[in-house]
Amino acid sequence: MGSRYVGLGYQSMRTFLGKLAVTSLLGGAAVLFSFSALANEAGMPGADVASGKKIFSEGKGDVPACLTCHGAGGWGMDALGAPRLAGIGFPYIVKELNDLAGGKRTPTGAGAVMPGFAAGLSPQDRRDVAAYVNTLSGPPDLSDLKALKDSGTTVGEKYLGQAIVKYGVLGKVSACQSCHGYNGRGAAPMFPVIGQQKYTYLVTQLNAWRDGSRANDPYSMMRITAHNLTDADIANVAAYLAMAPTTTFGNTITPETNRFSTGGWMEP
Repeated sequence: MGSRYVGLGYQSMRTFLGKLAVTSLLGGAAVLFSFSALANEAGMPGADVASGKKIFSEGKGDVPACLTCHGAGGWGMDALGAPRLAGIGFPYIVKELNDLAGGKRTPTGAGAVMPGFAAGLSPQDRRDVAAYVNTLSGPPDLSDLKALKDSGTTVGEKYLGQAIVKYGVLGKVSACQSCHGYNGRGAAPMFPVIGQQKYTYLVTQLNAWRDGSRANDPYSMMRITAHNLTDADIANVAAYLAMAPTTTFGNTITPETNRFSTGGWMEP
C-alpha cells in the first residue's frame, strides 16, 4: 500500500514540477495544452482527443455520431445492446475498431452496423475516437437489472456470478479476474475493463464467444473460457460484473489500468 502512494506522489510531483517549469519559461503566460498533448500524457500516443470528440458527438461523413447508441457519456444502452465505451481502455478500443473495419469481427443484431461504421473511419479517426472515449469519466450509468428483469429479460444472480468472477468454476473455468483484474477493472493493453459493462452486452458477447461467432480473441482465450459456461453461468457473471464495484472495501482509490505504459503508476 505504501509503495502505491509513493508512486502516486512521485508522479503527481513530477507532473507539477514539469508544468511549473514550462510556466516559468513562458514568463508566467497562460499555458494552453492541446488535446493531442493531453492524449500523449495519458498514454495515448498519436491520438487527437478533440478530433475524437467531434466524431463521437457529430459523426463524420456517412458515419453517425457514436453517442447516438453509446450515449453522451459513453456508457452504452441496454435496450440497444450497445456497450459501455467510457474508460474501458484505449488500446482495446483501437483494436476492436480495427477488427470491425477489417472484417475480423462481425456482430449480429443492432451491432451489425458497426463494421460499416468502423470502415467509414480512417485508422487515425479510430485512434482519435478511442482516445476521446477513454477520457470520459462522468458518473456511472449502470444497467438497471430490475427493469431488465421486469421487461422479461433473464437476469442472473449476482452472488453466483461473483463466485465465478473471483474464483472460477473448478475444473471448467478460470476466474475472470485472473486476466481482467479485480472485479473486471481491466489490465491494459490486452484485457479491457469488463466491470460495470452493460448487462445485455456482456451476455451477448459471452454467448458469441461460446458459439464461435466472435473469434477475434488472442489465442482463443475467450472462446475456450466461454465454451465451458452454461446459460446460467453467463447470466450470473453478467449480473455481477454489470454492478461490480471498482474498489475494495476500505480503499476508495481505483488503480490506473488503461495505459499502454504505466509510467510510474503501480498496477493493481
